[in-house]
Amino acid sequence: MGEPAKLLRLSPEEYLEREAASLVKHELVEGIPYAMAGANRAHNLLVSNLHYLLYPLARRKGCRLYVADMKLRVGEATFYYPDLMAVCAPPPENPFYEEAPCLVVEVLSPHTEAVDRREKLWRYLSLPSLKGYLLVSAERPLVELYRKEGEEVLHQALEAGELILPCLEGALSVEAIYAGVDLEPQGG
Repeated sequence: MGEPAKLLRLSPEEYLEREAASLVKHELVEGIPYAMAGANRAHNLLVSNLHYLLYPLARRKGCRLYVADMKLRVGEATFYYPDLMAVCAPPPENPFYEEAPCLVVEVLSPHTEAVDRREKLWRYLSLPSLKGYLLVSAERPLVELYRKEGEEVLHQALEAGELILPCLEGALSVEAIYAGVDLEPQGG
């Protein structure tokens, strides 16, 4: 029987230092780094469409819009790489992450959906600045918005039509999100 592996725990400072030098992106969850896998064509096209649609809304409001490579700090020792996030608050001192998004978007894949729907949902919604969390299916036209209104969280799911985004205060068409994206079931 082999020796048990020692679990690697990093401080936020160690994580940020290692991540700056790493060729592979890692998310940090309660001090434990997890390597991120690459995404398929549908995922990438959906992120591109979302950036194209959200960018004018973010600029009009004076907000920053990030795609995939900016870390979001959601706890003392937890950092994620959301697919997209809009931030309207002043930037934190550290240039390698944001802390106060008003909108976070994740494109779902079979390998990340459970984490996106459970762990990330509640961590993102716990951010005081967050107004909305948008989940976009990469398997079928389905967009879900979790919107914070006071102490309540409202859930809206659409397969067609438009939804009004909190914080960016613009409409987002489901058909435009999926324009030019060939959806094929991805399997487990």
